[in-house]
Amino acid sequence: MKYSKHDAKAYAKENMRGIWAAALNPFKEDLSFDDAGLRSNIRHWIDDLDIQGLFIAGKQGEFFSMTLEERKRNFEIAVDECGGKAGTIMSVSDQNLETVLELAQHAQDCGADYIVVHAPVLSFVHDRGEVLYQYYKAICDKVDIGIAMWSHPDSGYLMQPEECARIAELPNIVAIKYSVPRDMYVRLTEMVGDRIHVSTASEEEWLDNVEQLGWKLYLCSSPPYQLQTRFDKRMNDYTKLAFEGRFAEARKVRDSLDPVRDAMKLSRPADKPQAFGKYWLELLGQVGGRVRRPMLELSDAEKSAVKTAFEGCGLKL
Repeated sequence: MKYSKHDAKAYAKENMRGIWAAALNPFKEDLSFDDAGLRSNIRHWIDDLDIQGLFIAGKQGEFFSMTLEERKRNFEIAVDECGGKAGTIMSVSDQNLETVLELAQHAQDCGADYIVVHAPVLSFVHDRGEVLYQYYKAICDKVDIGIAMWSHPDSGYLMQPEECARIAELPNIVAIKYSVPRDMYVRLTEMVGDRIHVSTASEEEWLDNVEQLGWKLYLCSSPPYQLQTRFDKRMNDYTKLAFEGRFAEARKVRDSLDPVRDAMKLSRPADKPQAFGKYWLELLGQVGGRVRRPMLELSDAEKSAVKTAFEGCGLKL
């Protein structure tokens, strides 16, 4: 731990900044975990793309298909490869609280910088405020590591800004990945000020949120390593311009990526997000690999469509 529980907010305010990416996990042909492939990708993301932090073992990483030991190993590989050059935030999300706590303790013990905890599925619960507060408080009470909340429609509901603001008062709550409509995250940003980082996964909204809301953290999804190459780091470029207050220049750079965004949107099958992401990585020269059930693989026809879109998107390779 690089900070105490009661210093977590201050530490994250200064160190949890810039572009953080959600890592896909490569699986081999036999569906075993590809340790070497993940290490190779991490090196590229940090050394070549200058990504400031990695979100490990999340939904992009198919944590739901992994054993507890694989998830722990996933944490260890990321900490080892990042080696202080980039931050780490480990998803310890699970429906079972004891699993969340076991993973949270492992993340803390192996040297992770932060953890993120998805809002739980709450069957039959219609008044969620106190339930959610006590859930996050139980985790905060057990570990010292900084914790990010995570609200997404996958839970079956969205955490309300007022609920998030109350939870943000807990000492080691440092951020939220808030996958909600813009009016909700604007309201939460106004409520919490700079006590915690508020972020959303939409890359297309990132620049506007830096300019209009003063955000300092992109937390996080796969665009940082899908929209960029070693020779074409336009997301980094427009982020740097925005942080310098050069917003007109930043918008020109951001908008120049529209052909890449369009190519991805038009060729991504609606039911195969992880398989699409991994194949796009392979086209970029990274390690993609297979997906595990319940996710589905791309067909040959779908791969052909993605490859055609990729070749015409304008990324410099």
